[in-house]
Amino acid sequence: MTVLLLGEVDNGTLNMDATAKAVAACKPLGDIHVLCCGAEAADAGKEAATIDGVAKVLVAEDAIYGHRLAEPTAALMVSLAGDYDHVVAPATTDAKNILPRVAALLDVMVITDVSGVVDADTFERPIYAGNAIQTVKSKDAKKVVSIRTSSFDAAGTGNSAEVSDVATGDAPGLSEWVEDHVAESDRPDLTSAGIVVSGGRGVGSEEDFAMIEKLADKLGAAVGASRAAVDSGYAPNDWQVGQTGKVVAPDLYVAVGISGAIQHLAGMKDSKIIVAINKDEEAPIFQVADYGLVADLFEAVPELESKL
Repeated sequence: MTVLLLGEVDNGTLNMDATAKAVAACKPLGDIHVLCCGAEAADAGKEAATIDGVAKVLVAEDAIYGHRLAEPTAALMVSLAGDYDHVVAPATTDAKNILPRVAALLDVMVITDVSGVVDADTFERPIYAGNAIQTVKSKDAKKVVSIRTSSFDAAGTGNSAEVSDVATGDAPGLSEWVEDHVAESDRPDLTSAGIVVSGGRGVGSEEDFAMIEKLADKLGAAVGASRAAVDSGYAPNDWQVGQTGKVVAPDLYVAVGISGAIQHLAGMKDSKIIVAINKDEEAPIFQVADYGLVADLFEAVPELESKL
């Protein structure tokens, strides 16, 4: 069996963390061919070739794959799918846009957020905000699967897989790029950061949320937020962690002023170490925290930041 895995490429750069974790998940399924496509993808292809477990890298470099448009990429993957038993991608924003289109064009189901591979036909995925694990067995001839990367350790590097170019397709013409509005930040990416500091409704205001950012900067961490904080306007939407936000599994997760609603826990409970700061000792967050501090965050966080 052979797997076609979509490498996460943005502006010519490979998302090594997401791609390497997806490779690790796919190893039981057979030989892995990584597809890197973009307006610039050659360097990303070379980097993908170093991931242990990759048998081959396919590079499609063309302007039509720029700006992360889903339709041209989906059409390319479908054109290549005939040689593969599994079409896979890490469950990132791009893949959530691309894979359902691939599945529709192939007339098969899409199995999303896979957290475990049982065999070539059978997969595990979390449901009910992560409170249950569903085992899914597909009878489709081709399996279209997205990988929940927080559930896997990244594959190592040191490989030197073959890299070859593939023919690019025609643009379907279903969408076109107009412009990007991108928030610039020196902080690490939220989904791949080793440390995440998140604030919740208890922070109280957008102005006070700066306290969370200062603590994160002292730790070299990414900044996260609960949905309540985002909905209240304290933090931007792309900081949201949870069932309807981003799923993270850092080495250290610091939850400040977050009560621990089940929807938020679904996005961070796989973190290696969880620290919670909340003045309510009955807050559900303390049930999953490795370390809990019952304290007023407006006193505890500045003190912690000053000591760091």
